Parts: sequence; structure tokens; C-alpha cells
Amino acid sequence: MGTDIYIISGFLGVGKTTLIQKMLKEAFQGEKVVLIENDFGEISVDAALLKSGGVEVKEISAGCICCSLSGDFVKALKDLLLRFHPDKIIIEPSGVGKLSDVMKACSDPRIVLHAKVKGKITVVDVKRCQMHLDNFGEFFEDQIRNADVVVFSRTESFPAKLGDGEKIVKKLNPQGRVLTKPWAQINTAELLNPQRQQYRLPGRCRDGHDEHNHDHRDHHSHDHTADCSHSEGCEHKSRAEDVFDTVTIRTKRIFDTEDLKAKVAKMENSAKGTILRAKGIVRGPKGYLNLQYLPGDIRITGCHARGDMLCIIGRNLNRQELCAIFSGE
Repeated sequence: MGTDIYIISGFLGVGKTTLIQKMLKEAFQGEKVVLIENDFGEISVDAALLKSGGVEVKEISAGCICCSLSGDFVKALKDLLLRFHPDKIIIEPSGVGKLSDVMKACSDPRIVLHAKVKGKITVVDVKRCQMHLDNFGEFFEDQIRNADVVVFSRTESFPAKLGDGEKIVKKLNPQGRVLTKPWAQINTAELLNPQRQQYRLPGRCRDGHDEHNHDHRDHHSHDHTADCSHSEGCEHKSRAEDVFDTVTIRTKRIFDTEDLKAKVAKMENSAKGTILRAKGIVRGPKGYLNLQYLPGDIRITGCHARGDMLCIIGRNLNRQELCAIFSGE
């Protein structure tokens, strides 16, 4: 029996790693699971967090799984399949990666001999859904259009945003299953077996094929064409490394929670460019601290994973300035 592949996509900071942890705990206990982390940057904070939970993690951190790197990714995926023979593989692409690129790589003849994509799940932040569409349309739209299931995060905190968010998702992907419940109420079977729970009227697909003769589980994998009106300076098949900057900071400094909050606030208020996401694991007075930052939202918690790293993603960033703020290398 071959390996089942699940792809967990979503823009920066939407909660992909949290959803993966839920899946591992509730659905894949006792199975041989390998997680592929494709973070945008030199380090993978998410990989460090998941490794601390005892998961086998393969990091592919040399940018996105895009056209320029797809050969490397296919080779790494094939080697992993032959080496570990896992029951399940979970792929977490970078938040600025395209789901269509991951699908294309997983459809390579070298991979389909050993594994099959069973689910494509995209996480959408209900609070920032419109902002992501307006500013990063090409990447955001690709993640939604190519999903079997779209699951909203933070719905319990921002219920008033849900109606508009659903309209955006349904317009981009009318055939996909949409989950809006708080995650504590979601059964992982709803994520892993969406085809059993979808009910559609007969008709025609967006690509013009007759629905009776066309497999909806695969038809989302066609390339996203020039419907990029929301994306600033959008060109078809833009690469994340051409649009976004990433700054990796290594620091041996010990931070207490208030000190780290102050540094992040300084970054938010005075640093050049547009900061979209920051995350990291740094030393604290009594262990290690996990930093998760989105604009207007700073979360710092204790964690078991060890680290001395911060990763900042945005546009027009100044590495020297950011290193100075955190006293990094």
C-alpha cells in the first residue's frame, strides 16, 4: 500500500502548525508519519516546535516549492519515501508558497509510483482574509482555488468576520468544503475525508468540463491564470522570493517576556518596510520562549523546543536594522 500525502496550506500565520498538531493527535496516532516543513527562510521555527513533540520532520528550507526548486523537492520527497516508507506524509508549505506548485511536484511520475495526495487543506485567517486577498492576491487565491477543504481559523474570536470570509472563499472555490466551526469542535474526519461530505448539484466545472465526466478532487490543480487583479504588481507565476523578504536572526541573548514584547513593539512601530510575520524560539530566564507575531498580535509562550532564532518575513525589510533591534548576529 502506498503512502497518503496531505498538504496543509495557508498564508503566513494562519495556524497551519496548530492544525497539524491537532491532526497528529486525533487522526494519526500509532501511524508512521513524516512531516515535510518548507519554511521561507534559512530556519524553520515550526519544524523545531513539531520535533519537540517527537514527530519525524524533514526540513526543506531553501525557499518555496516553486518552479526553480521543484526538482530538488521531488528528489527529496522520493528519497524520503524510499528511506522511511511512511504511512502518511504531511507537507506544510511556506505561508507564501503556492498550493499549485506543491501539487505539481507531488504529481511527478517519480512520486505517484509510491504515494498519492489524499487531501489538500487550506487554512484561512477569518480576521485577515480580506487583507490577504487585497494585498497578496496571487498567492492567497492559489491556496484557496486548489484546496479540497478550506478551514477558517480564529472564528471564535472574530465571528462577525465570518460572513465576508465565506463569500470570498466560495467565490474562489465554489466546489470546496468550507469549515467554520471553532477547531475544538471540528472532527478530523471532516478534514481528511471531504469528498464523503460534499453535496453538489450536477452542472459544469469552472474549466468547462461536464461534471459527470470529471473528477472534482483533481480539477483544482490546473494553473491559476491571469486573475490577479487584487495583487499589487502581480504577474502570473510570480515567485515568493521575488515578492517577499525574509530576515533570519541568530541571537544568544536571554529575553524575559516583557523585554521581548518591547523589542517586537519597537520593530512594529519603527522598522522600515512592511512586516507581515515574525516567529522564533529564544532563550528565556527559565527556559525557552516561543514568539508568534502578526501585525497587531504578539504572543509569547514558554516552549520545550530549544532555539536561538528569529525569522521575520515581509517586504522591503532592512536586515541590519532588525538585527540591531534584537541584538542578533
